[in-house]
Amino acid sequence: MLSKNTQMMQRDLEVIWHPCTQMKDHETLPLVPIKSGKGVYLYDFEGNKYIDAVSSWWVNLFGHANERINNKIKEQLDTLEHVLLAGFTHEPAIELAHQLVNMTPEELRKVFYVDNGSSAVEAALKMSYHYHLNMGSRKPIFLSLSNSYHGETIGALSVGDVALYKETYEPLLIGNMQVPVPKDQTVEATQVALVALEKVLKEKSSEISAFIIEPLIQGAGGMHMYHHDYLVGARRLTKAYNVHLIADEIMTGFGRTGKMFACEHANISPDFMTLSKGLTGGYLALSVVMTSDEIYQAFYCDYNEYKAFLHSHSYTGNPLACAAALATLEIFKDEDVLMENEKKRQYIETKMEPFTALLNVKEVRQQGMVTAIELKGYETSERIGLRIYEYALTQGVLLRPLGHIIYFMPPYIISYEEIDKMIDVAFKGIQKIMKVD
Repeated sequence: MLSKNTQMMQRDLEVIWHPCTQMKDHETLPLVPIKSGKGVYLYDFEGNKYIDAVSSWWVNLFGHANERINNKIKEQLDTLEHVLLAGFTHEPAIELAHQLVNMTPEELRKVFYVDNGSSAVEAALKMSYHYHLNMGSRKPIFLSLSNSYHGETIGALSVGDVALYKETYEPLLIGNMQVPVPKDQTVEATQVALVALEKVLKEKSSEISAFIIEPLIQGAGGMHMYHHDYLVGARRLTKAYNVHLIADEIMTGFGRTGKMFACEHANISPDFMTLSKGLTGGYLALSVVMTSDEIYQAFYCDYNEYKAFLHSHSYTGNPLACAAALATLEIFKDEDVLMENEKKRQYIETKMEPFTALLNVKEVRQQGMVTAIELKGYETSERIGLRIYEYALTQGVLLRPLGHIIYFMPPYIISYEEIDKMIDVAFKGIQKIMKVD
């Protein structure tokens, strides 16, 4: 008799095509069927448990099956599950929008609901281009940072810098230019990158609608990190050259960087801010584009002027997702989450010191509740992360490295004992690989 895990795995592989996965790998690499989750743990059908050290692709903030979020969704479920947001509205969407306006940078006064991170980026790009069009300018180019990632729909891919994606889908992509990301977290690297940014803006600003950035941390780009002074300079330059600044806070928002939003480290207000992932505590798909009254007013017109923004999704502003988001924000209000995160950040920092002594570790970097370990000697090996991932699973920890970058991005409720286990497993995994190689 096959085990329940094996039965579930076989049934899955008969019908499901998984994202970010070479399905042939599963001829030798077993899937992990998850039956339930509670707190920082995921449980399979045989009772094995795994610390979710990557917050299930960076979305889970306060643990799986969080009672407060569960109860809010259940309450909403008995009231209203969904209604179109065109010509209609509902209380959770209204309340959430007001709360987001009150907590984001001051110039962001309007909320446009979308469904997911990539869609939010698409909407922000279109909104920027359409704004300039309404103001009498055609600006078909977008600017982004090297090594960036903003999602996998066509527009979002266009402004990213993932070589494999761009090479494959290049004929489909929209106009994009890139400038160098600061090479590290130093002020010196920031200044070099800002010089390059200003050079491009001087030459091309009349054709560029917006400059989109992942503030402070480039997630899929190997958790590359840079100094917040770059945000200050980018905001100054984009204003000077009449180019919008889009802050893609889909991963960095809601406390990941040590502040509620990464832009707060630089005290800037972008023209657009995209939010998703942690917005609902990791429960349901929901995203928003935040923007200013000035941009909103450029679309406000009589119907026959054709200036209205052209973008919609069936599940925009879904009440269940909005309820989950409201519950998530309530936790931030009622508990000093950022202060507790800072204590855990400091603890993790001290626990990372032994990694720097390992011969196959190039660098350890940290920003808030995100920690990355960059290995050296494996830069061209796409399989090194898989080996560490497999080892960690045998030890009860879910790590999903980015190539040769091992990282931690756990739910905020992780205990110090669980932090110890997560870090210890990663350390032993790196040691094990070094000895084998």
